[in-house]
Amino acid sequence: MNKFLKKCAAFVSAVSMTASAMPVMSQVTAADTVFPYKVQGEDLEGATLWTSIYENQIPGYVGEGFAYLTNDALTFNVTVPEDGMYQLNVRGAQILDEDGRMQTVAINGVEYSKTVPYYKEWTDIDFGVVRLRAGENEISFLNKYGYMAIDEVTISEAVFPDVTTATAVPCDPDATAETKSLMNYLHSVYGKHIISGQQEIYGGGHGVETTIRYDATQDKCIDSDGKEYVIDRDSEAVDKDGNKFYWHCSDEKRTYTYNEQNRNYKYDYYDQEFDYCAELSGGKYPAVRGFDFMNYNPLYGWEDGTTSRVIEWVKERNGIATACWHINIPTDFASYEPGDILDWTECTYKNGTDFVVANAYKEGTKENEYFDMCIEDLAEQFLILQENNVPLLWRPFHEAEGNGGADGKGAWFWWSQEGAEVYKNLWNYLYDKLTNEYGLHNLIWEQNLYAWSDESAQWYAGDDKVDIVGFDKYDTVYNRHDGLTSGPNYDCNSNVYWSLHNYTKGEKMIGIMENSTIPSVANITTEKATWLYFCTWYDNGQDNFISGDNYNDASAVKEMYESELCITLDELPADLYTAGGASQPSTKPPVQTTAPAKPTEPTTTAPDAAVTLIGDANCDGKVTIADSTAILQSIGNSDEYSLTAQGLTNADCCNPGDGVTAADALSIQRLDAKLIDKLPETVKA
Repeated sequence: MNKFLKKCAAFVSAVSMTASAMPVMSQVTAADTVFPYKVQGEDLEGATLWTSIYENQIPGYVGEGFAYLTNDALTFNVTVPEDGMYQLNVRGAQILDEDGRMQTVAINGVEYSKTVPYYKEWTDIDFGVVRLRAGENEISFLNKYGYMAIDEVTISEAVFPDVTTATAVPCDPDATAETKSLMNYLHSVYGKHIISGQQEIYGGGHGVETTIRYDATQDKCIDSDGKEYVIDRDSEAVDKDGNKFYWHCSDEKRTYTYNEQNRNYKYDYYDQEFDYCAELSGGKYPAVRGFDFMNYNPLYGWEDGTTSRVIEWVKERNGIATACWHINIPTDFASYEPGDILDWTECTYKNGTDFVVANAYKEGTKENEYFDMCIEDLAEQFLILQENNVPLLWRPFHEAEGNGGADGKGAWFWWSQEGAEVYKNLWNYLYDKLTNEYGLHNLIWEQNLYAWSDESAQWYAGDDKVDIVGFDKYDTVYNRHDGLTSGPNYDCNSNVYWSLHNYTKGEKMIGIMENSTIPSVANITTEKATWLYFCTWYDNGQDNFISGDNYNDASAVKEMYESELCITLDELPADLYTAGGASQPSTKPPVQTTAPAKPTEPTTTAPDAAVTLIGDANCDGKVTIADSTAILQSIGNSDEYSLTAQGLTNADCCNPGDGVTAADALSIQRLDAKLIDKLPETVKA
């Protein structure tokens, strides 16, 4: 993941070209616009009339001549009836640069760039679908690189393709039943909703300090309240002063690890961001959880519990799991011998190393020997998932293009540093090893692409080895389309969405696989960029991507999670991983421009009956996250998911006596997350 490297294009100083031409300075407006709306190039403000580019004739222009973008911006105004999406096309030519030339257009001051190929004849050039606001809009072609001839500009109402024609069939013909079912579900909601997601912190999680200490005089681990913890006697150790201690102790909730510096115990908290989202939104958790398998590697790898957490999320929480792979290589590969154990500071997943990527898939090379070791470590974990019937949205070699260019010079990571063709060969090698050699058929293959230029499409690995394509949205401080220079950027990046749609000819679903700011409900609805899901990156203390108000305002997170557009964990169907997974696509109707009002009063009331087990809403004799789901489903659709009379009585576990509400579901989730010790819970209004 690269958080703030932005797409840069080198500024090219253009030599001013002068022509004997008649100046035409007119402001074009349209009070009652009829589409398609056309403007002649020579009628643009700032234009001069050209009939040839010096000795170069371009016959067949419309009207008296054309405009040539050299010095001043070429501008026109257009009035549109409502805030929405419009198609911008230029009938143009570009004869200066046979390798193509960057052109920049500004929509109400917000700039977009596109590489225009060499055209020696008038050609219809697609400048994309742009967002215009209701009323008057200013559109300008800027001379940052310039030297484009403009014969005519056309604004049309955007026509959007049917994205639901994307395939629901996995590229692996031997995909497991659970994998096929998950693909069916994803397809059933695609184009109608966006699925919420959150990346968990990898490695040791968020460290939480406690008051637990080892008391050598009593040979006990106790906390400040006098509670005693079970000591792992096999973890005995001695500190630098010769004092005995134990690395681990535990209670009914979790295992705690000794902190040598503070001489107390701490624990790893992986749910911090997830609980934050739930607390903001009345108990709604992200449906997709992001993982990283970087710690299973042949250099310094350790068991950090990622595989177990994936299984728990899918099997116990009924969530969807996605995973990336920040796979490390030795920084000094020339000095490395396969099998050596290194300190993590001697390893990297970034670019600029002496590791020859093209050798990674060539048998007999040291790179291939090492890469095969990496794949073996990975396959071992994925086989555990497959044995537990757990499918995975698998996103290897992410952010393929980096900062732009098919040659790999803009790469952020080692797997892209030798360009698009080597990258695709590496992808194919990994696909073949995992699928055919290791027999892994529980993977939904996701490829993470960009849309910097026409070259970006060259990184696509192909329909037969990719199931879903996506984009990583880190545009908080640059490339903004809202005119601001700081704070959250709620843009939904519809231009990227439709570029990825075109790369794959509409065959693949498209998601936001990492993000800083979550796109706003209003922007997604207006711009029709129906991303499959988003997955906000984790908080790290410096860049707090979900809880930091410079990335996501709490009210905006709450609005998204509670909207009709967004699918949360509680809204995933119970049969998500069975053959009927597509039969319950959502408890919500397809997205509307204005979401219907949500009920604020309790929708169910517990009858007078004795509680058999507080919190046991589904009456299965235990209190689990399934009870929280049962409560939320009953609130959202009581006709289909009603609780029994006993279930209603048991479910009233937060502020008993106030009826069954979403607060009861949240209390059960808090109990499951070990944030509270028991039910019922009393919460102040």
